Amino acid sequence: MIPFEYLAPRTLEEAIQCLDPEDPDIRPVGGGTAIMLMMKAGVLRPTRLVSLRRVEDKYREIRVNDAGELRIGGMASLAALEQSPLLRGGWPVLARTFRSLSNIRVRNVATIGGNLAHGDPHMDMPPVLSALGARVLATGPSGTREIAVEELCVGYYETVLNRDELISEVIVPPMGGRRAVYFKVTTRAAHDWPALGVAVSLQPDGGSVRNASLIVGAATDRPTRLHAAEALLRNATPSDEILRRAGQAAADALDIVSDQHGSAAYKKHLLSVYLGRAVRAAMDASKEGASHDSH
Repeated sequence: MIPFEYLAPRTLEEAIQCLDPEDPDIRPVGGGTAIMLMMKAGVLRPTRLVSLRRVEDKYREIRVNDAGELRIGGMASLAALEQSPLLRGGWPVLARTFRSLSNIRVRNVATIGGNLAHGDPHMDMPPVLSALGARVLATGPSGTREIAVEELCVGYYETVLNRDELISEVIVPPMGGRRAVYFKVTTRAAHDWPALGVAVSLQPDGGSVRNASLIVGAATDRPTRLHAAEALLRNATPSDEILRRAGQAAADALDIVSDQHGSAAYKKHLLSVYLGRAVRAAMDASKEGASHDSH
């Protein structure tokens, strides 16, 4: 392994100063789980790693503000989020999704900010947080800007973050009367990388869907909104026929890519089936949360 510089600043401001917007070989490290894998595979040969483990504790806080928003520090671990009573009470879909990510050893060290900044299209959290209308605060030398999670990823391992910006906080709106589920379809164990992820957040109106936010992950190069399916469900009763049409419209609209988790045709079929199942589960409050299926 080529030698590199390792820095461990004690403040977020100092950490940002250690980064260089012009140098892709200088990387911030939260839990370091993804970075270490990339280094072992020879994909990344950093000249400097900037550890975020010693930055201020406020960036690990999980709280609800006066507006009812969930505010998550960018350095909060996935395990802390999985175990948080705030998530279990107000955002159960998040608590259950965190429980299915990788394994407990990884969840103990991996951070929510690093998870989102990595830009891997197979990650579970970007589609779920996108469906919930979440935003991130990205902090850099010139200050802090707000970015919708849905707009964060722009391609394989690509985000709109500058190289000298860090995700300092994640903001999730209150659920209100909305219901949400995440269906993760894997080829092996439930905590494995998904062949397909379907996130649904909807506002029920009796037996109808007033509006829905539908996001698919792991099938395209970034989490993708299913506009055609959303339009079919708006103010509609989710009958078998409507759900079949919505699932087919979603599959037809996407340029799905094949990978080691499944062919494009297989993923299109999964999407056409599981979108309807996810909508039905979201309409049923007793099934609210995340669901996992292995194939």
